[in-house]
Amino acid sequence: MTYVISQPCVDLKDRACVDECPVDCIYEGKRMLYIHPDECVDCGACEPVCPVEAIFYEDDVPEEWKGYYDANVHFFDDLGSPGGAAKMGEIDNDHEFVAALPPQNTEH
Repeated sequence: MTYVISQPCVDLKDRACVDECPVDCIYEGKRMLYIHPDECVDCGACEPVCPVEAIFYEDDVPEEWKGYYDANVHFFDDLGSPGGAAKMGEIDNDHEFVAALPPQNTEH
């Protein structure tokens, strides 16, 4: 089980969750943040600090955003498990599901 970042983060990337994560498992893609499912310890520290409520426990992702579970998991298919997001910086890539989206959350 893991936490999942969903649609409200796309094209916003607030990063409050990154600052709260005790295990540095939230990676920055080109358009959104991703939680590494194997590095996440399910502490939940990220969820309450997200100002746009984009983070959900895996079983609680709203139905309309279920595709973000696969996006979070498969974002790491080629990346593997680097063992910490800070040393990676922004990764010039997104999961194809996110990359194909039109601009999101532009009203902020």
